[in-house]
Amino acid sequence: MNPELAEKAESLPVRPGVYLFKGSDGRPIYVGKAKSLRHRVKSYFQDSRPFDEKRDIMLSAAHDLEVILVDNEKEALALENNLIKEYRPRYNVLLRDDKTYPYIKLTIGERWPRVYVTRRLKKDGSAYFGPYFPAGLAYRVADLVHRCFQIPSCHVDLTRFHLRPCLQFHIKRCLGPCVENLTTPEIYAERVRQVRMLLDGRVSELLRDLHQQMIAASEAQRYEDAARLRDQVRVVEEIRERQKMAASRGDDVDVFGFHQEGPLVAVNLFHLRGGRVVDRREFFWEDLGRFSAGELFSSLLPQLYLGQPHLPDEIHVPVDFEDRETLEESLSEQRGGRVRIGAPQAGPRKAMMELAARNARQSFERRFRVLKPQAKEMLTGLAEALELSKPPARIECFDVSHIQGSDVVASMVVWEGSSMKKADYRKFIVKSAPRNDDFASMREVVGRRYRRVAADNRPMPDLILIDGGIGQLHAAADALESLGLINQPIASIAKKEELLYVLGKENEPVALDHHSPALLLVQRIRDEAHRFAVTFHRHRRSGREMATELLKVKGVGEQTARKLLSHFGSIQAVRKLSPEELSQVVSAAQAKQIHEYFSENADGR
Repeated sequence: MNPELAEKAESLPVRPGVYLFKGSDGRPIYVGKAKSLRHRVKSYFQDSRPFDEKRDIMLSAAHDLEVILVDNEKEALALENNLIKEYRPRYNVLLRDDKTYPYIKLTIGERWPRVYVTRRLKKDGSAYFGPYFPAGLAYRVADLVHRCFQIPSCHVDLTRFHLRPCLQFHIKRCLGPCVENLTTPEIYAERVRQVRMLLDGRVSELLRDLHQQMIAASEAQRYEDAARLRDQVRVVEEIRERQKMAASRGDDVDVFGFHQEGPLVAVNLFHLRGGRVVDRREFFWEDLGRFSAGELFSSLLPQLYLGQPHLPDEIHVPVDFEDRETLEESLSEQRGGRVRIGAPQAGPRKAMMELAARNARQSFERRFRVLKPQAKEMLTGLAEALELSKPPARIECFDVSHIQGSDVVASMVVWEGSSMKKADYRKFIVKSAPRNDDFASMREVVGRRYRRVAADNRPMPDLILIDGGIGQLHAAADALESLGLINQPIASIAKKEELLYVLGKENEPVALDHHSPALLLVQRIRDEAHRFAVTFHRHRRSGREMATELLKVKGVGEQTARKLLSHFGSIQAVRKLSPEELSQVVSAAQAKQIHEYFSENADGR
């Protein structure tokens, strides 16, 4: 423990603020808030403080102490939250799972705006709408936008035109901005305006607009357009009725339950509307130390709610905590209406919290007892992580294998339904790619695979997975685009960091928790592809080396060597054979030459 820091704590002001313990590199390793900086920071160095191994380790790693003064506790709360999110200090209780409820993103800054379901809010000029409860509602709304307004969610490069559109255009779920003259900027902009009205909740205004366009189309005898507008009116009217029902259901309540065993903690968050659970979220910590439940929720709630566009009417937690009133006041100001935070002691609210606690225990068991996750859970988690429109029913994964560019081969393995489908595995001998060029090898193999799939008129997989980083991902995407496949879900997994890169969102790699069922699924598929590729490579290299040994025998060519190895199985078996046994496959003269060669070179075995 650094005595200089203890002396520094003695001189701190008795004022509210934020304190930062910093490591040897000058980065914060712990951030805290206090009504009185002097009293709070001094308590870290008092001998009477209960033993806390994690705190003592943090203090031994601290090389400096910095404080930031603020005017009141609410400012301290907000500043602490911002600093924790910015620096992610090692010894704070961190919100490891940064997944939020889904939003719909409209990329209004693009020439051809698109609609995505996303859980990441960024300052990128796009418009965000939501959050949506339950999570599946966002995907249903996005599907509605595709069907009714034909604004896509693709990751096709729309800064240039392509030769032909993808399947979404042909099934009338996209206007086809990827191909010249399939739509016009004016038509596309009008559809985007209507989509924004829908997502903004201006449903009555949108209905009036659609009615007017429908009547005009009918009077102009454009009956196909009029029918399309009529269908849009029906769907939008249905949405308006659902919104009315949702608005009448009552309070929006968040309920927390938690289960802790030593440093391992699981927390469940239930989102209730009108007394019904409409969504659930899980959080886990593996190194929480001696944090009490109160300290946990004092740190967790600000990270979850401060700065978020949606806040519930009530938040129910298992225990009261020190800064509850300050946080309640801050959230109420942020919401523009009362937000109540409490720990119910009886009644239906207490019963719901007990239900959340039971679910937290179940989450704990599944996470930390290493229970095998179900296939449905893994696929659903993967779809959420990669922001796919649905859980993938079929995944095809590719890996390239070689040693210093020799005997370059590749594998494709398949996950379908709930298991590996070995009957659909494929091996590839890389033919045209330069040696030591993994990108070119991946481009060749992926191109060969899906050229054959297209020729046989078979469906594409729900997800293509590439073993490698961004380079391999782009190589595979180039191969697909050369075949006119421009809207195929494809991702790669980098070996060292275990980061997932999704085509079109490479600057936002997905870092899944190492216990995540989705990551376990991806690793299982990736490892199987690697195993299959390496096994094939070893077989090829072994066969080549054995054949090379036989080619040293006078009078034996490649064809004869292959016949011998195919018939007898290995070079070791050939070595032990008599001329008579060898003559079953080759001529008597060749059999004699082979037998004499191995007899003379017996010491070199």
